[in-house]
Amino acid sequence: MKRIGRFQAGTKVFYGKVEDGRVYPVTGDVFGGGRFSSRSHAESDLKVLPPVVPGKVLAVGLNYLDHILEMRLERPREPLFWFKAPSSLLPHGGTIHIAHPSHRTDYEAELAVVIGRPLLNATIEEAQEGIWGYTAAQDISDRTIQKSESQWGRCKSFDTFTPLGPYVVTGLNAESRRLQLYQNGKLMQDSSTGQMLFGPAELVRFISQNLTLLPGDVILTGTPSGVGPIRPGDRLEVRIEGLEPLVNSVR
Repeated sequence: MKRIGRFQAGTKVFYGKVEDGRVYPVTGDVFGGGRFSSRSHAESDLKVLPPVVPGKVLAVGLNYLDHILEMRLERPREPLFWFKAPSSLLPHGGTIHIAHPSHRTDYEAELAVVIGRPLLNATIEEAQEGIWGYTAAQDISDRTIQKSESQWGRCKSFDTFTPLGPYVVTGLNAESRRLQLYQNGKLMQDSSTGQMLFGPAELVRFISQNLTLLPGDVILTGTPSGVGPIRPGDRLEVRIEGLEPLVNSVR
């Protein structure tokens, strides 16, 4: 397994492999054929950016039965997905800005899939092979707007509403990984990716039947029960077994 991130040093932005507090820049295509430099940077000297620059960010809804029950919605017969604006991405350590302070705005911890090769009409085997890696994410949601509209793109696409990172872990088996969210140190969500109605490979397969997935595209795979409101001053931490924690603040 490798931990791959995206970093900034001065005006230079680059992908790099993270090992023991050092970052080794990637030359060439990070999704295939890239090489790692023998020269490295101290991780602490770099600014952490969202780990990829996706052409598309797709979110999957109602993929955990307990969340369906808490939202009082019907169980989908096939994966339900929509688009989130790539401009909503926020790196590890960044600050979530509540767009409308008078609205209820909720956290949602999620496992994110990162695509590593073009996929169209993929088989389940091709879908699995096309997953480059996984990272932690949140699908921040303005519930007031969500309840007033039949489509969910706007309520989830405000700037900073998609925390992602800090790194993509390649070669990870994402089955039955513990997924948790802590709000100000208190455990609020606690589940397992094994509770998904549709697993990562099935989601990738299904989505590829409807549109072409490209390297760097991101799929948020849904959230379990325990979602709740965020408030200014909150510290939110997503912990997924096998991944680096994703930590963000709120204002």
